Amino acid sequence: MRSSRMTILVVGVLFVFNSGVQAVTIDWVTVGNAGNAADSTGYGGVSDVYQISTYEVTAGQYTDFLNAVDPTGTNTYELYNPLMNSNQYGCQITWNSGLSTYDFSGRPSGTTEADWSNRPVNYVSWYDTLRFSNWLHNGQPTGGQTFSTTEDGAYDMSLGSSVVRKTGASVWLPSEDEWYKAAYHKNDGVTGNYFLYPTSSDTIPGRDMTEATNPGNNAHYWDNNYLIGSPYYRTEVGEFELSDSPYGTFDMGGNVWEWNEALIGSSRVRRGGSYHSSDSYLKSSTRFNNPPNVEDYHIGFRIASVPEPATLLLLGLGAVVLRKKR
Repeated sequence: MRSSRMTILVVGVLFVFNSGVQAVTIDWVTVGNAGNAADSTGYGGVSDVYQISTYEVTAGQYTDFLNAVDPTGTNTYELYNPLMNSNQYGCQITWNSGLSTYDFSGRPSGTTEADWSNRPVNYVSWYDTLRFSNWLHNGQPTGGQTFSTTEDGAYDMSLGSSVVRKTGASVWLPSEDEWYKAAYHKNDGVTGNYFLYPTSSDTIPGRDMTEATNPGNNAHYWDNNYLIGSPYYRTEVGEFELSDSPYGTFDMGGNVWEWNEALIGSSRVRRGGSYHSSDSYLKSSTRFNNPPNVEDYHIGFRIASVPEPATLLLLGLGAVVLRKKR
């Protein structure tokens, strides 16, 4: 990742709580063109303006979440998977019982905390993503995991596998249409025009991390070998700076699969492919599903939210201007 992206992410984490727990700041992009048409597969039509996180949720952000809601390491709702640290593919979040904190102290020798904090979190279940969303919805409370911290807010977790997003949610896991639109829609009005890949392209992305050409068309996927081998495997989020989607998101193709809200039977959908899957899994036609309690080395997530009022005002003014020009 180049220094400009690193600065955005590092500055986005501020010390604001007396407890010393860090607050998570999410970098958002606005997805407008409300009421756009779906594509031929039936996906991507969204009736409202919304925001989606520019990057996948990082290991550093998830660590701050763990320290806020589980400072004693009881892990009541299994928000922490020990494979995050004990497995070679893990994001290296460590439960440090000696310090009673989650950190990166168990990382491979020769690496620093900064080497890991801006890579995507993995080994998270679908339920974990909803609890993370609830925590953000509730204002990032600290001091432990309670009903008003992670168990209610955008989602009522007491509903178990039948949980759905509540009306009035301010932060949530994207619906499949919201995820799909942010990744593939051409951002050209309320059309049904979509790219095949989430790099603003209809051609297979390359894997060039130097990205000498603007616009780029590169992503992190498997091509008979790992783009990045041991110990990292995953790039830092936003590594391919010139290969964003039309709305300005990064890594919606590759790095890690991303959960969304969609339901298939009793399973939940993931999209986007990963560093461990081929380029074909980056395409808009590809979707997979897993039981919601699955936690794996190639699955992560990003989140969505309501737009800022100022953003809605600007979009409204833009629509008025367009109508006057007709």
